[in-house]
Amino acid sequence: MTDAAQSGEQQGYEETAFTAERIPRQAPPPPKGTLGMLGDAFDMARLPWGNYVGVNPSEFEYEYLGSWYREYNYMGEDDYHDYSMINEVRWSKFVDENVGLMYRFFRFWFVFWTHLLSFIGPGKKKGGGWFISGIVAVCTILFLFAADTILAALTPLAIVVAVCGICTVLRRLYETQSIRFYKSNKNWSNDIAFCRRSGLVKTFRGNFPFYEFDAFIEMAADMKGNQRHTLKVRHRYPYHSPHPNKSVKGPLEFTFSTDTGSIAERYAMWDMLSRFMDVSQPLPDIPRLEPFRHLDPTTRAFDDAGKRGRPATYWRDLYAKVDEKELNRLRDEHHQKVNAAPWGSRPDLMAQSVPGYEDSYTAEPEDVNAYAHAPTKNVRFVERPAAASSDDVSDQHDSQR
Repeated sequence: MTDAAQSGEQQGYEETAFTAERIPRQAPPPPKGTLGMLGDAFDMARLPWGNYVGVNPSEFEYEYLGSWYREYNYMGEDDYHDYSMINEVRWSKFVDENVGLMYRFFRFWFVFWTHLLSFIGPGKKKGGGWFISGIVAVCTILFLFAADTILAALTPLAIVVAVCGICTVLRRLYETQSIRFYKSNKNWSNDIAFCRRSGLVKTFRGNFPFYEFDAFIEMAADMKGNQRHTLKVRHRYPYHSPHPNKSVKGPLEFTFSTDTGSIAERYAMWDMLSRFMDVSQPLPDIPRLEPFRHLDPTTRAFDDAGKRGRPATYWRDLYAKVDEKELNRLRDEHHQKVNAAPWGSRPDLMAQSVPGYEDSYTAEPEDVNAYAHAPTKNVRFVERPAAASSDDVSDQHDSQR
């Protein structure tokens, strides 16, 4: 174990804290096809444990997206710690809102219609308002020949453009001002979360060690054949984590979403979650965690040794002066970095601790994004090499630090 991890263990990490260097011996996994509703038919890959790449996902709320900075500025550092989805202690997966059902009902439809009809879409792309206005504009051209006056022909288009414009303004206000209601009605739970200092995953079904969970890329297709890929983090032993309601079937699992279709982004998400939970590693260097780096023992030792290579307020200074266009450019550059990272066919550290574990996955393509169009003749699938010994893994982690 590294000096930083040993120091951290003495200063606040619990004995159960997770490190990839000391995963205990565990029971064999259940046979394939026994994991619940979807089984394994849609699981294309089980992602490897350990052998971190050290690259964070570029989408969602982690890098190069400004929503975190608005929250941080409005709340201040102290309140932001408690009301943030992720801090140095836990990565919460459940939010408990202190609001009534009527508020939730109206908010749902408000968000639905303003986002559907807005001229601004996700990532500042064109929204549905352009599509709807375009259809009405084409109909208007045809209606010109039948209308009594030009004004009558243009009235429907004017109404649609006005409604979409209002929805655009309301959506923008919701995105920038909804944070003012955040502290009064929303709180991320400490009880449903991935907990770094204890190494436990807290759930409705009980608390379980992080090393009992596996990550899968799950594929689903719609009626048109379009594929959707999701990262699922699933408990390996479903007979130890049944749902309290006997009528509810299915394994204990968590979904981690990203905004792009890139499968490599899902690999990056698992890599980041694993490093977040591994107390031998510093916290992932992402904007949402920067205000709390000094509160985590391993990360504080890492930064004090000058290994971060960035100022203590790197992300806050960047977002204070950058505009949306520059953020988009940085995000695109980082997305290319994620896609180029060596995700495919790495050794799996868990194979040393779980008998028969290597039988619960299939071969990966060298380029994991090839999953999106496999099988084809141009995709090269390779087996994972054997995992290194624990001593070799320790040496590898030390060299990375």
